[in-house]
Amino acid sequence: MQANLPKIAVVLPPREGFGAGRAGAIGLLVRRLARTPDFETTVFGGKQETPAFPGIDFRPVAPSLWRIGSTNLRYAAAVADAIRKQPPALIEVHNRPEIALSIAARCRTIPVVNFLHNDPQGMREATTAGERAKLLRALAGVITPSEYLRQRVLDGVAAPARDPAVLPNCLDLAELPPPRRRERLILFAGRVVADKAPDVFVAACAAALPHLPGWSAEIIGADRFAHDSPDTAFVQMIRAAAAGANVRMLGYRDHPDVLAAMARAAIVVVPSRWAEPFGLVALEALASGAALICSPRGGLPEVAGDAAVYADPDRPAELAAAIRSLAGDEPRRAALAAAGWQRVQAFTVPKIGARLAALRRDVLGQHAP
Repeated sequence: MQANLPKIAVVLPPREGFGAGRAGAIGLLVRRLARTPDFETTVFGGKQETPAFPGIDFRPVAPSLWRIGSTNLRYAAAVADAIRKQPPALIEVHNRPEIALSIAARCRTIPVVNFLHNDPQGMREATTAGERAKLLRALAGVITPSEYLRQRVLDGVAAPARDPAVLPNCLDLAELPPPRRRERLILFAGRVVADKAPDVFVAACAAALPHLPGWSAEIIGADRFAHDSPDTAFVQMIRAAAAGANVRMLGYRDHPDVLAAMARAAIVVVPSRWAEPFGLVALEALASGAALICSPRGGLPEVAGDAAVYADPDRPAELAAAIRSLAGDEPRRAALAAAGWQRVQAFTVPKIGARLAALRRDVLGQHAP
């Protein structure tokens, strides 16, 4: 490790997994960017039941039991205590404005940047325009993965103290499995919750599969990113509907297994009915060489561009028609796969890491001692 590199403290949400078999999107992204050149990174997160990702300086922190407040605030206090023992040059807090503001108040001499991965208008301390104006004023920076989410931060903020920056999510292409022969498989991969619209996927497959001999459909995912994910009423409903539609439900799979499934699928469907802040599954589908059908909402068009077929998640018949059309058009699938691979090159770890490094240098330059 080089001496005198700027030290970066990266703070995960308190319940975010940071190891094989339980990491969600934030944990995977932090892992990919933890080795950004020219910086020395330490990751702070909640207690992990199994080993954290190897090769990364990870510090587990438990919420302070003797302090008053929510779990987030007690966690923020404990993280701030740990950070102050070896003060970094910069603190990056992922996805919790409440935690970012609390740490900033406790570590006043260290700039704090908040990375927002979800709509801030549904988060504590960022719900109202006034709260978001305060967030932009109190922190050294706010970063979003898409222009869509940036606009959600600025919505109603008349005179923002600083402009949020956009830093797209990234992929490590070395994580991708080797190319293999495509199967006649239509795949849904993601959380089995209403926002992700697996019910729409099942309904569309029920309508499309009888017209597609030799094709099959699968759902990979569970309520949460964990092997012990609860068997919720919604999951049970989807399982029953999937059985009637000849759609296999495979449950939770670790991230490498998901990528392997995408590598063999001819079509990946991301039918999210909520406005995706970014759409990492869509990016992974493009990188894996599958033809992508996705929702036109939120940040998904920024990810997929012209390398996807778009279908309204409120219209299962429209999605079914898109599946039937794409399944019957191999040249179109090949063209989409080629366009997707070209598009993915803008989202690689080296390119996004370089942009992150530039953002860090800008913040550090503005807050030089």
